[in-house]
Amino acid sequence: MTSIVIPAHNEGRVIGRLLDALLAESCTDEFDIVVVCNGCTDDTAQVAAHRGADVRVVEIAQPSKHEALRVGDEHARGFPRLYVDADVVITTSDVRALIQPLDDSSAILATAPERDLPPDGCAWRVRAYYQVWQRLPAVRQGLFGRGVIAVSEAGYARIAALPPLMADDLAASLAFAPDERLVVDTARVVVHPPRTWSDLIKRRIRAATSSAQLEHYQRQELGGRQEEVSPSARTGKADLLAILRAEPKLVPGVVVFLWAAVAARRGSRRAIKSQDFGTWLRDESSRQA
Repeated sequence: MTSIVIPAHNEGRVIGRLLDALLAESCTDEFDIVVVCNGCTDDTAQVAAHRGADVRVVEIAQPSKHEALRVGDEHARGFPRLYVDADVVITTSDVRALIQPLDDSSAILATAPERDLPPDGCAWRVRAYYQVWQRLPAVRQGLFGRGVIAVSEAGYARIAALPPLMADDLAASLAFAPDERLVVDTARVVVHPPRTWSDLIKRRIRAATSSAQLEHYQRQELGGRQEEVSPSARTGKADLLAILRAEPKLVPGVVVFLWAAVAARRGSRRAIKSQDFGTWLRDESSRQA
């Protein structure tokens, strides 16, 4: 049985659309869905429980995604196992496509779907930013930034050993070699982008802070030595130049992308200096009805 763990903190406005999509075409006992409501003060638990016996709801007091994932694993019953953010949308057929490469004989340990980022209602600078972001090699090839990752039992053992990191999806992606992970082109997930510039910057500050935490952890793993840490999702000038050579019309988007990068770097500076990797800057605009 495929287990699906969904950590949810105050996601009452959006979790219903995810659960409805997951259950729309599923067979009896096909999916073991565990929603872990962590520190919720809204109706997330009630909305999830309303979907019936196919959804098990677990409530914990601590508002922590990492703790929610840990508790979800304690309650999950099978493999392959998916970890799905409550604010994305993925269907029954897409889940089936994701788990297909994860059989016991496969070298593939982790999969993720292609992403759709609907631009409706987004400010022009947000749309321009994502036109560039989606073309970055690391973004196209990595499992992060999709809100969904599926693992085999062997793949689970790999990510279960990771420490609690803000950049959990990036760390999970980097835990697998390129030939051990796969973006499945027959599976898609809808990831709702922020609608406003200020909410985009919140996301980018969080990303910059979490990348710094991940790199700090990798240096610790190296015993404080100064060797180069594992490749992350940081964007180099060569990536942007390659995009412009291929599509010169994206010059305005690259300008916006750099603008956002500078704002995020400045915004993350204080958190990085104080080693504050617990403050979660949440984008509310993407959760609007």
